[in-house]
Amino acid sequence: MALVKRLARHGNSLALVLDPGVLDMLEIEADTPLQITTDGRALIVAPVRDEERSGKFEAALAKANERYGRALKRLAE
Repeated sequence: MALVKRLARHGNSLALVLDPGVLDMLEIEADTPLQITTDGRALIVAPVRDEERSGKFEAALAKANERYGRALKRLAE
């Protein structure tokens, strides 16, 4: 699949806007971390799929919510 896209202005930066079909195909959502690399000629954007790291993060998040959830909720109010 090849798409031709142009960069869009976003403040003082440029942004690459991805179509919903591409996002769906790659299972990318707004909070999906993306790895951006280059081979010197092309830009490569890929979702990060590190299951071990994701599992550790989810466990740490659950532990923090269990321990500090009420305090964080009160701070947010």
